Amino acid sequence: MSETITRRNFLKSIGLGSAMVALRLDGLSASSERTKPNIIFILADDLGYGDLGCYGQKKILTPNIDALAAEGMRFTNCYAGSTVCAPSRSVLMTGQHTGHTTVRGNTCKRGGIVQDKRRRVNLTDEDVTVAHVLRRAGYRTGLVGKWHLGGYDPTAGPLDRGFDEFYGWLTINLATELPHLYYPAKRYRNRVLYEVKGNQQGKRGYYHTDICTDEAIAFIKNNKAGPFFLDLSYVNPHSPYLAPSHGAYADKPWSKDQKTYAAMISYLDNCVGRLMQTLKGEGLEKDTIVFFASDNGPRSSGSTKQTAVVKFFDSNGPLRGYKRDMYEGGIRVPMIVRWPDKVPKNKTDDTLWYFADFLPTAAALAGAHTPENIDGINLLPTLLGKNPKMPDRFLYWEFFERGFQQAVRWRNWKAIRLKQGAALKLYDLSNDVSEAHDVAAQHAQIVAKIEDYLKTARTESPYWPIKNDE
Repeated sequence: MSETITRRNFLKSIGLGSAMVALRLDGLSASSERTKPNIIFILADDLGYGDLGCYGQKKILTPNIDALAAEGMRFTNCYAGSTVCAPSRSVLMTGQHTGHTTVRGNTCKRGGIVQDKRRRVNLTDEDVTVAHVLRRAGYRTGLVGKWHLGGYDPTAGPLDRGFDEFYGWLTINLATELPHLYYPAKRYRNRVLYEVKGNQQGKRGYYHTDICTDEAIAFIKNNKAGPFFLDLSYVNPHSPYLAPSHGAYADKPWSKDQKTYAAMISYLDNCVGRLMQTLKGEGLEKDTIVFFASDNGPRSSGSTKQTAVVKFFDSNGPLRGYKRDMYEGGIRVPMIVRWPDKVPKNKTDDTLWYFADFLPTAAALAGAHTPENIDGINLLPTLLGKNPKMPDRFLYWEFFERGFQQAVRWRNWKAIRLKQGAALKLYDLSNDVSEAHDVAAQHAQIVAKIEDYLKTARTESPYWPIKNDE
């Protein structure tokens, strides 16, 4: 595999006999192994840029996540790996954007594994994930919740891709399992598929968000000696809209779906609060860096019902588009990073970055070797408030559900190609964050520079071929 260092070569390059790597964190002391921080990445599902109070939400209460922002950094220019969940997670795991990472869509066009009339592809044995990197640096690695990077293959799940522990589900069969997403009858505990008490015969006794939080808390307590890496992947507020109750919104003069959507986000917020209380109670607050983000923009299926809900809450604020769109509303997401005494408090930062940057940043936090041929960069100096000079780079996305589409972010410019062979649309985000005015005709040199980049931006995928696509 020419574009990606193989897992075998990666493991060999850092030494099979060494589980711990010398700690070299920019600006941090390496006086003890404990200075190697625990890392938690909390990922919401289909949460809009404007769905949190700290990002301008006025109707939905999110005090615990807002507290993360008050106690850390809130980023306004962070992007998901894709506009839908599977490729977004693939970018997060591999540090490669959707022009290079293995999983480039929720379903693939060729190959893969077919079930429920859908083709899906797995991360391969050749893919190096952030879990591989951190485990080789001495971390106990765990994934709780949504994996969604396997083609219905339990032998290609998290435990086969760098994680020591896994509690959750692999890939849902939409026809039979999606209606029971929030009250699953069965769930994986490592490699064992077990029956969830309280959710048998269609009963709704144990809410998925509670299950994930309980499992995450147990993982933290069991591994508090550290260091550990926890990927906590919730499904709130992805459809179907279900919550144990409407809570604080029960008496609001809203529709049922509006009340439920708000309750789902508040329920997520409550669980984040429980997690943070656990870190405090176990004395791990200062030893743990916490990331919080969403996997893409809001609105799961694009139905008129869901559109009405997210419009009611102004879930994307000023951004155009939703999930499955290459506009900002599909890919720009909330990102909060908290690490007491290390990451500055109550700081808003407009640094341009995306999910591909998490792997090299996590590697830097762990003092670990970073795999070659990744698209992300180490953002640890930025997280530590050092205001480093950022590289003048392009961010890239591609998407296949509506034909072959591409998007590029360069400086304040955003370019979108909505159809293979079509001219680029160009937006100046410095004064048009809503992407209302295509200025390609007025900036031919910028368009030409982005077109030159696009010639080298990607490699062909056997699962998502584009040659003679349309």
